[in-house]
Amino acid sequence: MPSTPVWRRAIAFATSLASLLALLIVPVATPLAPAVAQPAAPAAPVAPERPDTCPGLVSALPPRAVPAAFRPVALAPDQVRLTYVGHSTFLIESPKLVRVATDYNDYVKPPVLPDIATMNRAHSSHFTLAPDPGIRFVLHGWRDDGKPAGHDLSYQDVHVRSVATNIRDWSGGGTDRHGNSIFIVEAGTLCIAHLGHLHHTLTPQQIAEIGRVDVVLVPVDGSYTLDLDGMVEVLQALKAPLMIPMHYFSRYTLDRFLERVKADYDVEISDTPSVVVSKTSLPAKPKFLVLPGR
Repeated sequence: MPSTPVWRRAIAFATSLASLLALLIVPVATPLAPAVAQPAAPAAPVAPERPDTCPGLVSALPPRAVPAAFRPVALAPDQVRLTYVGHSTFLIESPKLVRVATDYNDYVKPPVLPDIATMNRAHSSHFTLAPDPGIRFVLHGWRDDGKPAGHDLSYQDVHVRSVATNIRDWSGGGTDRHGNSIFIVEAGTLCIAHLGHLHHTLTPQQIAEIGRVDVVLVPVDGSYTLDLDGMVEVLQALKAPLMIPMHYFSRYTLDRFLERVKADYDVEISDTPSVVVSKTSLPAKPKFLVLPGR
């Protein structure tokens, strides 16, 4: 068979090469062909400036004073949160976050509005005649007719009752009968007794009316309220496993009381003004827990 001329082989090779190049070029040229228009991809959103969440700027921001004790953190059904606000004022919070402020006054107030405010009238730093109208229940520890206050209030998961005591009549030097009340707050599974402005030891009847208590909030100044020996006698009669000092005017006053009791009781100094207490967390041996206040 005669061989194919060179020029025919060259033409065939060129044709094959052109076909191959067309196959390679078509995919690249395809987007240039008419097609249905597609919307442009949206631009990435620009985040607003949030210097308060920028880790690099945290140290430049002013500190936020949000005490952990006042965050609405749920409590277990058997727990109570106690916060020492100062002087004789505590904030007691129940598992349903019912708030009780003791010896509510115009000078030392909790940072949140209480549902219940208890008061005593020995001094103006223990009561106010113009409480915040948003307080649901205002319980005076005295009556104007001289009879015992006799409170017995239930609200949600809190029960508050009072036991009357006498105070000094500062104007005449005598006795103001039933001028003070020991308030007993029952919340969770605990009974908490706030002794108020106690001026005398307790009678057997008063001890019986108070009943078993788990926590005692005790004035320890030793002069304006009951003297140190008398206060120790009261605490020995109440037999509470946990006692929290209040109503002291200096570190010296507090230390003097703690020195008096440390031979018979354990003493713990807390760094925070709040403590969560339950029946199971009560100390096996009676103890004083000192919470910092103002």
